[in-house]
Amino acid sequence: MSDQSAPTSFIKPDVETKEDTKAGNYFVSNYPPFSFWGEEDVPCVDSLLNSPTPGKAPLGLYYHVPFCRKRCHFCYFRVYTDKNSADIRRYLAATMQELRQYAEKPYLQGRKPKYVYFGGGTPSYLSAQQLMELTDEMKAILPWDEAEEVTFECEPGTLSEKKLDVIKNFGVTRLSLGIENFNDHVLETNGRAHRSAEVFKAYEYARGLGYDNINVDLIAGMLEETEENWVDCIQRVKDLSPDCITIYQMEIPFNTTIYKSMKDQGKLTAPVADWPTKRRWTDYAFRELESAGYTVTSAYTAVKNPESTKFVYRDRLWTGSDMISLGVASFGHLGGIHYQNLVHIEEYISKIEQGETPVRRALLTDQEERFIRELILQFKLGRVSLSYFDKKFGQSVEERFAPILQELKESECLSRIGDDLILSREALLKVDSLLHRFFLPKHQDSRYV
Repeated sequence: MSDQSAPTSFIKPDVETKEDTKAGNYFVSNYPPFSFWGEEDVPCVDSLLNSPTPGKAPLGLYYHVPFCRKRCHFCYFRVYTDKNSADIRRYLAATMQELRQYAEKPYLQGRKPKYVYFGGGTPSYLSAQQLMELTDEMKAILPWDEAEEVTFECEPGTLSEKKLDVIKNFGVTRLSLGIENFNDHVLETNGRAHRSAEVFKAYEYARGLGYDNINVDLIAGMLEETEENWVDCIQRVKDLSPDCITIYQMEIPFNTTIYKSMKDQGKLTAPVADWPTKRRWTDYAFRELESAGYTVTSAYTAVKNPESTKFVYRDRLWTGSDMISLGVASFGHLGGIHYQNLVHIEEYISKIEQGETPVRRALLTDQEERFIRELILQFKLGRVSLSYFDKKFGQSVEERFAPILQELKESECLSRIGDDLILSREALLKVDSLLHRFFLPKHQDSRYV
């Protein structure tokens, strides 16, 4: 899961946000909200790791590469654009020491990751040699030969045919290209490092090398994006015909250069498309992709073949799997404990080199919080299985949230088909604005999510 250098303010639902895009966080990525995580629960992480293995619980591994050629104007992740080769080597060495610390713990004995995710930042910023050495060492410390999926995020301008060959050969099964837009002016205006020619070259290389699952990311509502441009983007992505397409709706968290510019100018409304426009554009994209044979599988994704194209990282994480998190500011989840590493690279590396934990904050959740977490995350799929929650948590979703579900049904946002609760397309397009109502009362007015 991509890191956040600082938590960002939560945008409340439509009645409060109105239509304009304001500064703050719209996307709900976890639960309970980050503002409830603290130093007091950090010892719980080490205590858990020193306890016996939980047996059959699936395990995942997230690796954060915090380096980029440029910082995008909408980016709120912990990334660095000024590190030299020596800095990078020291960081990579620290992450391997962190992995050794995990691998030695009783909680992980006899367990192998079922999925691995390289996120950033820009994982493809690393050289081919660095990637080979890094992944060889990772496999020696904690083998991932049983992984169902290995995902690797890329910035197109950092890719060569040689590097893509290396990435494929160390076991990547899902390649994710951060395209965002096909228009060079829009890319430049939003601070992206790559240009459209690099997109097509990288994609051609990847297809030629035989990647089975290529995802491309787009963002609806970027700075100076127009209706015409968006229509062209969707046509271009249809022409590429990737296996999976992920579409995000532009938001403006506080620690972005766009917000800083807004603040300097005394503006409350962000200079990007409003929420109705972004939802309409996303809906257009989904309808066009469906007409081309794709299936919409979540609020953000459309896949060419849902039987063969899976998103194991997402699906495992959203059903409560364990996930080790490596690197500065990265987020992990172990035995119902959420945690985040230190957010400054020097402090993170120093802690590792001293043999100390790099965990900055954590939260030990209770059964009800875990129940709600999985429910709100699975709602993002547009479909919730009632029997799943009955069996796993011994709770009825319909009984626990009867008033909320009735309200959603009356507004035609929700229906029930067999065992499943199904969100309407309109509700799916704004699902993140609906999820807060399932929060516990003590979390309802949290400033940070």
